[in-house]
Amino acid sequence: MAMEWGYESAAVRRHRVGGDRREGPAAVPPPEREARAQDPLVDGCGGGGRTRKRSPGGSGSTSRSAGTGLSEARAALGLALYLLALRTLVQLSLQQLVLRGTAGHRGEFDALQARDYLEHITSIGPRTTGSLENEILTVHYLLEQIKLIEVQSNSLHRISVDVQRPTGSFSIDFLGGFTSYYDNITNVVVKLEPRDGARHAVLANCHFDSVANSPGASDDAVSCSVMLEVLRVLSTSSEALHHAVIFLFNGAEENVLQASHGFITQHPWASLIRAFINLEAAGVGGKELVFQTGPENPWLVQAYVSAAKHPFASVVAQEVFQSGIIPSDTDFRIYRDFGNIPGIDLAFIENGYIYHTKYDTADRILTDSIQRAGDNILAVLKHLATSDTLAAASKYRHGNVVFFDVLGLFVIAYPSRIGSIINYMVVMAVVLYLGKKLLQPKHKTGNYKKDFLCGLGITVISWFTSLVTVLIIAVFISLIGQSLSWYNHFYVSVCLYGTATVAKIIFIHTLAKRFYYMNASDQYLGEVFFDVSLFVHCCFLVALTYQGLCSAFISAVWVAFPLLTKLCVHKDFKQHGAQGKFFTFYLLGMFIPYLYALYLIWAVFEMFTPILGRSGSEIPPDVVLASILAGCAMILSSYFINFIYLAKSTKKTLLTLTLVCAITFLLVCSGTFFPYSSNPANPKPKRVFLQHMTRTFHDLEGNAVKRDSGVWINGFDYTGMSHITPHVPEINDSIRAHCEENAPLCGFPWYLPVHFLIRKNWYLPAPEVSPRNPAHFRLISKEQTPWDSIKLTFEATGPSHMSFYVRAHKGSTLSQWSLGNGTPVTSKGGDYFVFYSHGLEASAWQFWIEVQVSEEHPEGMVTVAIAAHYLSGEDKRSPQLDALKEKFPDWTFPSAWG
Repeated sequence: MAMEWGYESAAVRRHRVGGDRREGPAAVPPPEREARAQDPLVDGCGGGGRTRKRSPGGSGSTSRSAGTGLSEARAALGLALYLLALRTLVQLSLQQLVLRGTAGHRGEFDALQARDYLEHITSIGPRTTGSLENEILTVHYLLEQIKLIEVQSNSLHRISVDVQRPTGSFSIDFLGGFTSYYDNITNVVVKLEPRDGARHAVLANCHFDSVANSPGASDDAVSCSVMLEVLRVLSTSSEALHHAVIFLFNGAEENVLQASHGFITQHPWASLIRAFINLEAAGVGGKELVFQTGPENPWLVQAYVSAAKHPFASVVAQEVFQSGIIPSDTDFRIYRDFGNIPGIDLAFIENGYIYHTKYDTADRILTDSIQRAGDNILAVLKHLATSDTLAAASKYRHGNVVFFDVLGLFVIAYPSRIGSIINYMVVMAVVLYLGKKLLQPKHKTGNYKKDFLCGLGITVISWFTSLVTVLIIAVFISLIGQSLSWYNHFYVSVCLYGTATVAKIIFIHTLAKRFYYMNASDQYLGEVFFDVSLFVHCCFLVALTYQGLCSAFISAVWVAFPLLTKLCVHKDFKQHGAQGKFFTFYLLGMFIPYLYALYLIWAVFEMFTPILGRSGSEIPPDVVLASILAGCAMILSSYFINFIYLAKSTKKTLLTLTLVCAITFLLVCSGTFFPYSSNPANPKPKRVFLQHMTRTFHDLEGNAVKRDSGVWINGFDYTGMSHITPHVPEINDSIRAHCEENAPLCGFPWYLPVHFLIRKNWYLPAPEVSPRNPAHFRLISKEQTPWDSIKLTFEATGPSHMSFYVRAHKGSTLSQWSLGNGTPVTSKGGDYFVFYSHGLEASAWQFWIEVQVSEEHPEGMVTVAIAAHYLSGEDKRSPQLDALKEKFPDWTFPSAWG
């Protein structure tokens, strides 16, 4: 019945279009008749119409029996193998660190020599600012190596060395906003220039300090090792440089970018710098990613594109990083904001699980990783130091640039204005393609417009309900205490949240196919839902381009290639339906967008998954990861939705996905998957901070009104201490830390103002801390100013790291202070936070704050507090800390100090 009705309607339409010309079914050759019966939209647009039965009692299955529906098993297996093959290609490209070996050749970067530098630096141990290891031992080693390089250098070049000890202060909006003060910290600065000098320079920056209790191999000793080797190669080269290259080995980056600020605002060589390259890390080894450039200055990207031997760069990473989603920052910000200098920011991003831990050791960084980083830095620095552009860099400061690498083989880069033109041309192609269908008279296209709009609604509903489904699962998993079950087994998240998303999408579309589109042909529905996906991606393209985001090129790829594929396979699809040939060519046409999408998805999870293990106690990581996975599944499924309508059935696929999701869900709920690992080859530790502290609270007269001591415990992920309590029973909810409401930051010695991210703390009573170098803090003077404010001057002495907090009482405001640019900056929550550090020797820290009082209060104008952090030396340890650390299981990384 469906076949006959299809022929009849086609004949009626042809009669309507052709006037007196009569063409019966008999006049049409059998293959063409079959094609028309299956494809009501002749020529892909207004030549046909819907084939839904209008008569009551029609059967949807009868209608679809005329088509050549795809085999469900073959389609599902084909798509799975297709995605798996693309994922394998991505993995192979990521493992290919260097394209050719260059080590050992004269005039080229030698990774083995750089590794020797790296092993010497990391053998010194953790290198916190102010420690003997950082200020004396590492500085001495660097100067020793630089002296040896100077002896070997070619007479064409001149090397100058300076050890800078800057003091300064600045405010920054990182982590909710705070102010930084540094005194007598260390920079080792080397200038390599032509024998007769240079007026312009390019800067290479690394930092040799590390966080407490970490050897800091990747962050950032390896970068300093690379820079030493680049300095050696450039200085021995017989090729003359046009401009100077300044190598800054800074000794206080982990103190929230202090040393770079001291250099760029105070060093006499800073005025020569026209561009910089910053070498950083957010992971351990792998490829170093160019994750931000500029601001503006597209010539810098072109320099990287022209020179880098093993490119790995993405404007997507730049826009994600600069959005503030990732709670991190680099010296790039200082050079940009305080030096007004454009630059390139590179960082290793693989294996962030051991970043800032004791596992960040030299042996975990592959020699090929060092080689590729060295090849790239050397080539780009040489290119900039011999280019004419550097001298006139300010002339080229215009516009942004779209840039992205293609599987690490080469980089494509073009101005963002060209990108906008390309994007809108792609949009116009879609407008013409869809407009031709949507604007055709109804008698030519049947109800195409209505079906298209309904299809759009069904697609949006399927995405929304799938997101809600995975969020419900994620919230439930979080509530029962099984968060991060995927942290050590990433496939668990795919089997739980990925399968749930895809199953819900297929389920919604299967319902639509069965109960709404029950009498429409498969090919017609396949075409409608392809058009819907194309339209959605086109909307994203318009929105991103309108916002001025360079990342819009991804949407352009996801629109242009599928549209081109559709136009190429349409004729075969019209004649033969969804057969093997169509399926093969369709997937081949989607190769580029899907390959690049998987390439980006890898980078997203490589960066975000480890971060979720150190993002604090307030953000449920399962909710974040489920949302990201759902978004990725929606994107990857978009151009495969039409196969739901082309396939004969989806029952087995739905059943398989549901079964996998349900089994994984039950295993997660039962605690089968432990989040952490102490596997020496691939550790994924839980991070815990332990601070053995003594607190003293004073009244207005300076009398001590309360004093206590204990070990303050902070777990840096959402699971708190739930996994540790069985091993250390004394750390349980009975010792949860109590917030001192009247004290700044709850009366606890926060090292950085991350109190809003970590609200679950534990406070285990312990004996008093007895440092050999105790902190002293006093009010020197209190005076009335001519403008009716109160100026309070303080003096503090103590260890290399201290934190100063202020809370203004009701009726009082801080109007000025001697810190930063003079304007007080509040942290998140309203208190004021000052991060202080000094080098080996420093005078007493004196500063003042000015308080404007509108009404007197008996409890005073402000509450102030100071915390002393002993991150190195003998005062760092205590018998109680050592005993407590010993109890922690080997899958934890307890970082402790007094």
